[in-house]
Amino acid sequence: MKKDEIVEAVAEAADISKAEADRALGAIISTVTEQVAAGNKIQLPGLGTFEPRERSAREGRNPQTGETIQIAATTVPGFKAATAFKQAVSG
Repeated sequence: MKKDEIVEAVAEAADISKAEADRALGAIISTVTEQVAAGNKIQLPGLGTFEPRERSAREGRNPQTGETIQIAATTVPGFKAATAFKQAVSG
């Protein structure tokens, strides 16, 4: 599904206009992004948990030359699906 399709489905399910659904979806996405970037965990019951995860520094290889390179430590976004979501997807 693309964003427009999600907005349309939310608008229909919540009986609101597409503009309101678009603003709500945008607010949810920006809030989750801001909070995870700030180091906070976001739990959405029935969907899952978004959280920042630390990735330590490590060695890697340049696939073209085979040369060893250092990959810096970084923080990446992580998602763990809720049990209800996993069960819904698996059938």
